[in-house]
Amino acid sequence: MSDSHDNLDAIQRAVRYFSDVNCKLVVHAGDFIAPFAAKELSFLGCPVKAVFGNCDGEKKGLEKVFDLIGEIKREPFSFEYAQQRFLLTHTQFANTAYIRSGKYDVIIYGHTHKPEIRKARGLLLLNPGEAGGWLTGKSSLALLDPETLEAEIIFL
Repeated sequence: MSDSHDNLDAIQRAVRYFSDVNCKLVVHAGDFIAPFAAKELSFLGCPVKAVFGNCDGEKKGLEKVFDLIGEIKREPFSFEYAQQRFLLTHTQFANTAYIRSGKYDVIIYGHTHKPEIRKARGLLLLNPGEAGGWLTGKSSLALLDPETLEAEIIFL
């Protein structure tokens, strides 16, 4: 998920969805805005990996929330999960060096508020769109199977 922008109702719907489908890891590509919104993710029952977005001003408060639910870092954040190499970013998605590097299987990004799933140079590029739904009027997220790298956009 990405760009939740303090929309508690939308975040709560995302948490219910991820819980209903038994997600083992939730990834957030930035722009929570405030720590109170990020606290909603504590109801997931699974860890969360995230990056700060360009609108996340209260970084210390967000870090404190993430001490309890997972990890939040400045972009780019690379990690491995289910034997796949991930790069998580908010605004640096246009950096073609990441795509050409051959270091990643999946790049997850946000910022544009436009859902996108595409392949480039053998890797999956995934933008879940905007969980908050403020800009487009549609709250969206993505569901990714890390074993098959099949993804779909879900509208809440």
